[in-house]
Amino acid sequence: MRVAALVVLAPLAGFPLGAGLADSFCDAPLTDWQPREALQAKLEANGWRDIAIRIEDGCYLVHASNDQGERLHGKFDPATLAPLPGGHGHHDHGHEGWSRDHPPEE
Repeated sequence: MRVAALVVLAPLAGFPLGAGLADSFCDAPLTDWQPREALQAKLEANGWRDIAIRIEDGCYLVHASNDQGERLHGKFDPATLAPLPGGHGHHDHGHEGWSRDHPPEE
């Protein structure tokens, strides 16, 4: 009963239940987003190929490959195009916003 009351009352008290998850989401206003083409150009300049960009959790999620055929994955802030920690779950290999040893340059 106490747990149920906490679940119901926590958001009302200003404690969002998903607060620990918020770090993985981008929160830039849509008006501040750069176009996908800008991110694609940045990544292509750094050797990323066959680039697919989609939106996930308010961030740009990228799946690509390089000239060696390695699969690259990353999550990027849509306003700054900076790589983000965590990438995409099982694809991020522990790197920040990119995969393998081919990070996009700032």
